[in-house]
Amino acid sequence: MSTELIYFALGAVINLVVALIIVRFIYYPVTQDKTYVFTFLAFSTVIYFVLSMMTSTTLSMGVGFGLFAIFSVLRYRTDEMPIREMTYLFIVIALPVMNSVMISDTGMPWLLVANGAIVALLFVLEKGWGFHFSGSKRVIYDRVELIGPAERDRLLADLSERTGLPVIRVDVRRIDLLHDTAELTIYYEEPKSSRIETLPRLVNKEA
Repeated sequence: MSTELIYFALGAVINLVVALIIVRFIYYPVTQDKTYVFTFLAFSTVIYFVLSMMTSTTLSMGVGFGLFAIFSVLRYRTDEMPIREMTYLFIVIALPVMNSVMISDTGMPWLLVANGAIVALLFVLEKGWGFHFSGSKRVIYDRVELIGPAERDRLLADLSERTGLPVIRVDVRRIDLLHDTAELTIYYEEPKSSRIETLPRLVNKEA
């Protein structure tokens, strides 16, 4: 078995293991969302094999980042992907580019350090160590009488009760007097183990 084939196979294993660690043990436990798991792992694996078969390092890197640019453009023509998932998509595309270029007898230590650093950084960021995170969502709200500055405390309390989120701040984006509603951006303390994927439409004529 040739040395090139050995490094090719070794790089594929390293790339797959790192991608699995990132997706299965860092991304998925936080999001509990399987929507992008297939995409992340498939992208990372296929891109590694494609780029490893290219002899030019410059060409491989150019094609790798060109692929990410294409997928970024496609994002605007399909369902919008959240910024967190876009970040992970960039990482799983950049990983095979880096691994396919650096896999060699002299580049192996650099490759292992780079992959380990990426995994460690993502783990620390997802754990929130040393960071304080807040989430935000846009909502359509029907109690426009609470929009004024004098009613801010009542507004926060009502939003917290109706959304179930610990709302700490509100920005008024637009007021629709015709329909007696307002578009708000609410900011809340983000729970570590949950994610709110849908935007609540807070139109309830009981109040």
